[in-house]
Amino acid sequence: MTARQLPTKMVAKVWGRDVLPPPFAAPEGERIGEIWFEPPPEVPDVLVKYLFTSEKLSVQVHPSDDTAQAGEAGKEECWLVLDAEPDARLAIGFERVVTPGEIAAAARDGTIESLLTWHPAKAGDLFYLPAGTVHAIGPGLSLVEVQQTSETTFRLYDYGRPRELHLERGLEVAEGVPYAARHKRTVADGQTLVDGPHFRLDRIAGAPDAATCAAYPGALLVLPLEGEVAAKDGSAKASAGECLVAGGLDTLDFSAAGITLLTRSS
Repeated sequence: MTARQLPTKMVAKVWGRDVLPPPFAAPEGERIGEIWFEPPPEVPDVLVKYLFTSEKLSVQVHPSDDTAQAGEAGKEECWLVLDAEPDARLAIGFERVVTPGEIAAAARDGTIESLLTWHPAKAGDLFYLPAGTVHAIGPGLSLVEVQQTSETTFRLYDYGRPRELHLERGLEVAEGVPYAARHKRTVADGQTLVDGPHFRLDRIAGAPDAATCAAYPGALLVLPLEGEVAAKDGSAKASAGECLVAGGLDTLDFSAAGITLLTRSS
């Protein structure tokens, strides 16, 4: 296949920003919370997004492939923190083991925030969220989110915003447990960030090494964070804020690359 750049879609959110970090720019009068790339047919099961927050996102949870019902889709995801204000935090998992009844009561009276563990977040932190993990993103963050291609989200609590909640389904899939330490790390160059049941994610500096090339024999998504990646045949290129789909790493030129994220379906 010939490499090509994926279309970019901006999504306005109440918790988004009207001023975005370069190279992005929000349309006049809009608060952009998500910038994402339509999953191509070659890599249909992985969705890549940028997230920009100025307010807290809802407390929510996603089903797994096993707990999803008809019309739903399982969703596991990870967050790579690109930038964070000094007090930025992410809520992931609970401070202690809690029952569905406790989660329900806390969601109804607004105390669920105090049941959750709020993790300090800084640039370079990576958090993997298995399906069933109750979570919320705080303000002051710029993230890359890599996930299963699914928009199935069950909101448990939304700070009084006039949006639909999904408490019954959320309680059916929520895991009332603390967040496992093994799912969080601080990243370094040339590192596999996720090698999970649904997708793989690598962060590389410059050109990929032999091990990384061997791990990506087929179609993949290429997200430059710094520098530029181009197709060797000249058909496409991408720099920060853009995303390529390619048939394999061997079809790409990394001579002008800086920091790049690579991802594919597992």
